[in-house]
Amino acid sequence: MAFADVQNLALRRGIYFPTAEIYADAPAGFFEYGPEGTRIKQRLIRFWRKTLVENEGLLEIDGSIVLPEPVFRASGHLENFADPLVTCTKCHTPYRADKLIEEMLKEEIPEGASMEFFDSKIAELKLVCTKCKSPLGKTQRFNMMMKTHVGTTGTIPGYLKPESCQNIFLDFSRIWKSGRVTLPFGIAQVGKTFRNEIAPRQALLRARELEQMDVEVFFNPAKINEIDRWEEVKDYALRLYLLRDKEIHSISCEEAVEQGIVSGKLIAYYLARTQQFAEKLNIPLESMRFRELEAEARAFYAKETWDFEVLLDDTWLELAACNYRSDHDLKTHAEVSKTDLQVKEEGVTEKFYPHIFEISMGVGRTFTAMLNATLKKEVRGQEERWNLDLPVSVAPYHVGVFPLMKKDGLYEKAFEIFQQLQNANASALFDEKGSIGKRYARIDEIGVPYAITVDYETMDENHENYNTITLRDRNSMQQKRVSIEDLEEVFWNFSTGKRSFEDLEE
Repeated sequence: MAFADVQNLALRRGIYFPTAEIYADAPAGFFEYGPEGTRIKQRLIRFWRKTLVENEGLLEIDGSIVLPEPVFRASGHLENFADPLVTCTKCHTPYRADKLIEEMLKEEIPEGASMEFFDSKIAELKLVCTKCKSPLGKTQRFNMMMKTHVGTTGTIPGYLKPESCQNIFLDFSRIWKSGRVTLPFGIAQVGKTFRNEIAPRQALLRARELEQMDVEVFFNPAKINEIDRWEEVKDYALRLYLLRDKEIHSISCEEAVEQGIVSGKLIAYYLARTQQFAEKLNIPLESMRFRELEAEARAFYAKETWDFEVLLDDTWLELAACNYRSDHDLKTHAEVSKTDLQVKEEGVTEKFYPHIFEISMGVGRTFTAMLNATLKKEVRGQEERWNLDLPVSVAPYHVGVFPLMKKDGLYEKAFEIFQQLQNANASALFDEKGSIGKRYARIDEIGVPYAITVDYETMDENHENYNTITLRDRNSMQQKRVSIEDLEEVFWNFSTGKRSFEDLEE
């Protein structure tokens, strides 16, 4: 589905929309999630936590948003967290120089490209301001961190963190000492980050306030091929876009290690878990890839990088940066803070800095990619039907509960069933307004997988369908009669994946 269709749905249903949109001069790059959007986002995060954190035995923290300046001096962000800025000489409209050039050439510019490179390319391609057609000025580095000052005197500089992983590195020593952990082990965090983007656009895809779901795995580099659950993934095929021929290859985790495509089993294992997570969001396998980055395109701290990308409007969108950060982070923080962050393993003589493998996933980007992959349109005669094919695990509600009519006791019976399901921890939505067809359409387009309808057969003691309801499946639009007393078990089985609609017998 086209990104424009996702945008239209988001605005029409209030899934997400610009912050302070009633003010014409509100800055771009900030967004609100509406009621349904909030539920989908929360369930997406919960599913990530269950799949990539709890199921993998990782620890989770919740760190501060504001961090002191020395943290970013050590991490390299003060010097390196910058984008190339070029400004119109007349109307002063700002542009990201790399994006201007990429849109013209249809190829990616390496992250380490010099300002002189951008200036020469802008001149060569005769690029001008897209608004007033005036010449562009010289390219300069623009640091994207948002600065603040702490305390009453304003003399203590701090920054809103531009990535959520720094808290994890800062907290590593305390967790190592207090958590009774052994290598390898992982620490996860989900939270807000802030980037003063030069030209925010495409809604949640490039925003100034965003959320990230981060996993940082600490390990002994000498044991990179020791991973407990390797047998679960060794034959699983990764979709790898390789530098050697710039093609996508389906390669098993074991083959990727044996051929030296990845640095070790630990790397391949977590790449597999990342791809499997996306598959469970109903993103088609053929629409995803891990793109191998050359040295000049990698972040300054990365020894090896695989960008996990999905196809959006014929363009590959990065959802997660999978970085082998080596010992860069712990070593630099140890040097600047003058704190020993080395560890000593049992049976190992020398202390060492653990290496780190990172999976840093954007919430907004994953949210958007999931909507884009699951939004379907059906045309039936003069009517259009929009259907958001979200998996049960991230749908805003498990089921909508509807009385066919608001009279003859149907409303009361439907509301009783709604409360019954809510009390059984099945997430339900009650709606009695409009025709039953319109109510179905309303929940179809926000991804609710099932609908319960209480009709006259439900209430008729002399009918064979007494005390049953119609259960409608979103995708097939098929309906089956289900006993009211079985509903709690049915939705428990649906939510745990033990049964599907097709398994139900009337």
